[in-house]
Amino acid sequence: MTLPDAAPAIVLVRPQLAENIGTAARAMLNCGLRDLRLVRPRCAFPDERANRAASGADAVLAAARLYDDVASALADLNVVYATCPRDRDMVKPVITPQAAIESVKVALAAGSKVGFLFGAERTGLENDEITLADAMVPFPVNPEFNSLNLAQAVLLVGWEWARSHDETPSRRVRTGRGKPATKSEIDEFLSRLESELDACGFLRNPLMRPVAIRNLRAFFLRARPNSQEIRTAHGMLTGLVERPHATRAGKSRPDRRDREG
Repeated sequence: MTLPDAAPAIVLVRPQLAENIGTAARAMLNCGLRDLRLVRPRCAFPDERANRAASGADAVLAAARLYDDVASALADLNVVYATCPRDRDMVKPVITPQAAIESVKVALAAGSKVGFLFGAERTGLENDEITLADAMVPFPVNPEFNSLNLAQAVLLVGWEWARSHDETPSRRVRTGRGKPATKSEIDEFLSRLESELDACGFLRNPLMRPVAIRNLRAFFLRARPNSQEIRTAHGMLTGLVERPHATRAGKSRPDRRDREG
């Protein structure tokens, strides 16, 4: 993931607790957002409690700007979205967070500056403050319980922002420290396996032999083993064929009738 330097501003209106400012800053930095603006915080700021809650996002707090009113905090922005958990009695476009982020990307690419407006923890944004925004962005949460704390709301916006830049494949396999096995390594093992299966009589049916070999090869290739796993498979095959440990322990290969009896 590569996050651009040009990103939305986060505007917190009348935040009540220093800890909430800190956790909001942490959520911002998690998602590559750094422009934090505070409008009349009801707590002391700067404050060590905010720094502790930020858990390392001190740079966001250090760069935060204080404003006396919402209009001043939004003055240099071209587009503003007001986060709002409930309907308001006003005519205003309402868009989803995903749609808002797509619009934000277009606006930023055109050189505009964009921000998201968040209200106080207890009361949210006032209607007069929402009128300063271009659109409202509600979060798709449980309508019977849509209460979010401040950092959660900031994280939802930030996550949509970060996710929109994520090019990670939807599915992948972690190989750890092992390198994926080469085709030569896989082929060498499969050839050995085929030889041992011939020797034990498993591939005795000439009509089914090609099908069985194809199935085995498809199975191992689909598994995409790494080099260490191929070495383990070789060791397993050696143990099955030569049975060195069973011999040292004084055991012999059980007769088929013993196994079935």
